Amino acid sequence: MAPGALIDDTSSRDGLALEETSDAIDAVNVLKGSQSAFAEDKDKTQFRQYDDACDRVKNFYLEQHTKQTVAYNLKARNHHRHREPVRMTIWEAMEKLNTLIDDSDPDTSLSQIQHLLQSAEAMRRDGQPRWMQVTGLIHDLGKLLYFYGSEGQWDVVGDTFPVGCRFDEKSIIYPGSFGANPDASDPIYSTDLGVYTPNCGLDNVMLSWGHDEYLYQVVKDQSTLPAEALAMIRYHSFYPWHKENGYRHLMDKEGHDERMLKAVREFNPYDLYSKSDGVPDVEGLKPYYMELIDEYFPERVLRW
Repeated sequence: MAPGALIDDTSSRDGLALEETSDAIDAVNVLKGSQSAFAEDKDKTQFRQYDDACDRVKNFYLEQHTKQTVAYNLKARNHHRHREPVRMTIWEAMEKLNTLIDDSDPDTSLSQIQHLLQSAEAMRRDGQPRWMQVTGLIHDLGKLLYFYGSEGQWDVVGDTFPVGCRFDEKSIIYPGSFGANPDASDPIYSTDLGVYTPNCGLDNVMLSWGHDEYLYQVVKDQSTLPAEALAMIRYHSFYPWHKENGYRHLMDKEGHDERMLKAVREFNPYDLYSKSDGVPDVEGLKPYYMELIDEYFPERVLRW
């Protein structure tokens, strides 16, 4: 695929391979010290530490850490802003993802829609607010980016991290893997602050481009979701921050980022640990979630 091309012919992309990589990445992201009651009875020992990860994960992160530069991130955002958008409702986007990436998880035969419903239903059972339930329902829809302008798996899935400042290898997975990234030796980007100022706030930080950031850009101005929901979408793969406590020097002093951190930590167990739950009845649950979607997405048809 030519860089930046808009792809609607899904035969040119292997959605199963993308999801296999995504599942392998999930397997190493053990969420330690979760505050969520949902995760208390889940067997976290089944999720591998990254030192024991398969070669697919190691090779993926080597490529991601080499190619996620400031220059690439500026190009990707510029492409997203100026390309002709694809117009779909939320449910149509779910069905499209279901068609593109389906039945690929080695641990479950669930479809993508069923996994999204699992996350949302787990939140619903725990009495989480309606806005959080709909956030769980849509949280992976950014994977559609794979077919709308990405250059490979490395700019769609995987842990995210800031670009434009020193790569914090104490908190980022696979330290030592940024050697071929030109930003790692840039006189500005390789400093602790880089292009940022102390406590500038994460809203002002450019995170590596992927399905989290893409979905955040899609829904932030096309929904009535609260700031906590947008943070759950944007930061749920930002493990160097919400799991390893890195990049705190970029957080604001007003407490906004601390509140968002609490929200993201509340969200993540529902994503990581809900796959062991029962198979949801898609058609039976659809009316409830269509009502939720209409509540928080008044435009109905979104620009993707």
